[in-house]
Amino acid sequence: MQSAIVRIDMATHQELKRLAAFLGTTVGDTVALAVRRLRQDEIGAELRGRLTEDEMGWLDADLG
Repeated sequence: MQSAIVRIDMATHQELKRLAAFLGTTVGDTVALAVRRLRQDEIGAELRGRLTEDEMGWLDADLG
């Protein structure tokens, strides 16, 4: 697995270590989980948004 260095403040690093211990994961896996959760939240917000005219057209399309 390739890796990269990300600079964070010590308080954030300590919180990541605490969360990793609580979850029984590594710090890296905890960051991956957090990124996934943020992405899911972003997708959820997008889905809650108003539909475009094209999307409304698809919903109103005659399927038969």
